Amino acid sequence: MGRYTGPKHKTARREGINILEKESESLKRRLNVPPGGIQRKKIRRRLSEYGQQLREKQKAKAIYGLLEKQLANLVKELGKKKGETGEMIIASLETRLDNIVFRLGFAKTRAHARQLVAHKHVLVNDKKVNIPSYYVKVNDVISLTSPTQSNVQIAPLLSEKDRKVLPYLKKEGTVGKLLRMPKKDDVQVLFDLQPIIEYYSR
Repeated sequence: MGRYTGPKHKTARREGINILEKESESLKRRLNVPPGGIQRKKIRRRLSEYGQQLREKQKAKAIYGLLEKQLANLVKELGKKKGETGEMIIASLETRLDNIVFRLGFAKTRAHARQLVAHKHVLVNDKKVNIPSYYVKVNDVISLTSPTQSNVQIAPLLSEKDRKVLPYLKKEGTVGKLLRMPKKDDVQVLFDLQPIIEYYSR
């Protein structure tokens, strides 16, 4: 199955978290009410262990815009390596190029960032990279092409001086840099990693 391109509000309500990467008053009011309304909330049954694992997996996919195969391969591959699997998963998700572009404030949402990358508007070490899942390495420099910087949608984002970036990133004007690998404590993780690891280890 391909990437979901339907209403984000519907996905947010189903998962019970804000995946829109921006504040929405209407969504805040509706997050606690699942699709189907109050009656559906009253009859909602307790999830099984498998159901809980599935929901956490779906949250991660929705937040980072991943396909099932991408997340499955990532978790299984990292599960074979030495170290804390949860930390490595977050580090990998956060160092995806589309996520870095979003975290630096070069795009409004991850979906917007993914589009910028796919359309060759993003440079890594002054070279165009059009693969959203490209893993940014420590000390890599990320920027936008000159025409993109003057785009009417992008220019206001680049001029935001009060926007703070996460500790593992550095931003100076229209240029960003990955200072070190991200950690779980650096970001607000809106899903539980352990059920996801258990889901793919079955």
